[in-house]
Amino acid sequence: MATIHKIGRRKTAVARVYLSEGTGKITVNKKEFATYFPTATLQYKVMQPLAMTQNAENFDVKVNVYGGGTNGQAEAVRMAIARAMCEVEAENRLILKPEGLLTRDPRMVERKKFGQKKARKRFQFSKR
Repeated sequence: MATIHKIGRRKTAVARVYLSEGTGKITVNKKEFATYFPTATLQYKVMQPLAMTQNAENFDVKVNVYGGGTNGQAEAVRMAIARAMCEVEAENRLILKPEGLLTRDPRMVERKKFGQKKARKRFQFSKR
């Protein structure tokens, strides 16, 4: 099996995943997966597509991720791994699709408008 390359996005985070056959080692930005994502919830999010398809020990995953915060990066990695799992075996799509792991979350930060304090908050009006 050749290396599978997939991209996942969430907010402003972009994750490039390279999936190859191996022993289950995950490397994120040339660091070990557990040191890059220190909390259990972030580690769970990254491992979710591999665990659901029972492939946690079958593939080595190399990830390059940039932009956004840690939660957005973890969800971008999750999406990229889920897309790669679908390419490995077509039946994985039936497992991952109902959980929403293949859906791109479109929510982004709304831009600040001129003449306003933030995106929707306005400057305070005072009658003097």
